[in-house]
Amino acid sequence: MLTIHVADLLLPGGGRDPVPDGAVAVRGREIAAVGPYEQLAAAHPGARVRRWPGVLTPGLCNPYGPELLERAYHPDPREADDLGTEPLTGEALSALAMTDARWGASARRGAQRMLAHGTVAVAGDLWRGTVVDAVTRAGLHREERFTAPRGTPSLDPFAGRPPGEAFLVPLGPEGVDADFAVFDVPAASGGDPYATLAIHGAGTCVATVLAGRLVYRRR
Repeated sequence: MLTIHVADLLLPGGGRDPVPDGAVAVRGREIAAVGPYEQLAAAHPGARVRRWPGVLTPGLCNPYGPELLERAYHPDPREADDLGTEPLTGEALSALAMTDARWGASARRGAQRMLAHGTVAVAGDLWRGTVVDAVTRAGLHREERFTAPRGTPSLDPFAGRPPGEAFLVPLGPEGVDADFAVFDVPAASGGDPYATLAIHGAGTCVATVLAGRLVYRRR
């Protein structure tokens, strides 16, 4: 069944202009069309429609795969009283008794947190088998990284760089994997949507679609 995802503003990426009330039509795991909602709805009158608030963008790539998944521990919610909720690194990580099983569980939680930030891919070499398995099971794409990125590792791919650089690939053409995210940020005409994304951050993500599947939904 074909599904049309529509938001207040579509940023297709690749240097293309924003599309107010823009949409992505998805068939199976692939993009069927990208453009104005009215145009897509007229072409596919029987499609299911999901309407989201804010800005729809290509899925994001987090450049800090090893740093966030193999050099940081994501506490289990049941450990929050003792360890808090934020990723642990440095001395705090060294104080933990880390086994392969614990690394795998941490990576599964980390991958879910990435999906909740609009991430569909991670960059960098991963070496721990349980971490690789967690990333694979989450469906995240893996990208090569030729040099270590500058800045502080963050779950927010928009942090420390222009938001457009965080996009994995532009939306479309027809037949490619449907990987995109939606962020509940203001989409008023006349403003700079990239600046808005940078200000509000990827923590505003309300939906992440990976290979056509809705893998994260906040509302």
